[in-house]
Amino acid sequence: MNNYKMTIQYDGGRYKGWQRLGNDEGTIQGKLENILKEQFGREIEITGCSRTDAGVHALAQIANFKIEENLTPEEVKNIFNKYLPEDICVTKVMKVDERFHARYNAKEKTYVYKIWNKEYPDPFLRKYSMHVESPLDLQKMREAAESFIGKHDFTAFSTATSKKKSMEREVYEIKIEKENGLIQIRVRGNSFLYNMVRRMVGVLVDVGTGRRKPESVAEIIESKERLQAGSIALAKGLFLEDVKY
Repeated sequence: MNNYKMTIQYDGGRYKGWQRLGNDEGTIQGKLENILKEQFGREIEITGCSRTDAGVHALAQIANFKIEENLTPEEVKNIFNKYLPEDICVTKVMKVDERFHARYNAKEKTYVYKIWNKEYPDPFLRKYSMHVESPLDLQKMREAAESFIGKHDFTAFSTATSKKKSMEREVYEIKIEKENGLIQIRVRGNSFLYNMVRRMVGVLVDVGTGRRKPESVAEIIESKERLQAGSIALAKGLFLEDVKY
C-alpha cells in the first residue's frame, strides 16, 4: 500500500471546515476525496492533521491517504490541482512510510491569528483578519498570554462537547507582533481543542481593550467554566500555519 503525505493550502471562507459531513461537498476533505473517487472509482479516505472549523484558513494543512496504485508524488499533485477550485491547492506531495498518520503523528502545531487594529477597515484584509477599532495594549496582551504557556486543562477555552477525552493541552509559545496596523498572534503547542485558539484570542482582545485584566486568564483556566472565557474571535482571522512531526 502506498501512503502519500500532502501539504495543502486553502481559503476556508466559503467552506464548512475541513471535516467531511456526510455527502456534503462543502468541506475541504470532501472536495479532495471526490477527486480521488473520480480518479480511482472508489471511496478513498483522506486524513487531515487538523479539523479546521468553518471559515478557518490553512497555509500548511497536512493530510495523507493510501492507495494500491503506485504513482509518483508529482502525478498525485497534478491529479488534485487539475480539478481543485482556485481557493484550494496541493503544494507538496511525498511518499511516506505506510505507518504515517497525519493526525496521530503530529508533534506540534502553530496557528496564527490576524487582527487589523485601526479605526478604519482594510478592504484587502477584510476576509483574512478580524477588525478591532479600539487600540489594543500589546504589552498587557503579552502579559496575559504568559498564563497560557505550559500544560493546562483548557476546558474553559473549548467548545468541545465530549467529556471522555482529556482537555489537557500544552502551549509552548505565544508571540504577539504588530506591523502597520496588523497584529499577528502566533500560538504554538502540541495540540488544540475545538475553538481553543479563537477563544484564547477573544480573551486576549478583551485584555487589550481593557475589558479584562491580564491576571484574569489564569483565573479563567482555573475555573474550567466556558462562560468565563466569553467571546470567541471570528473564524476568518485564523490560519493553520505549520505542523511538525
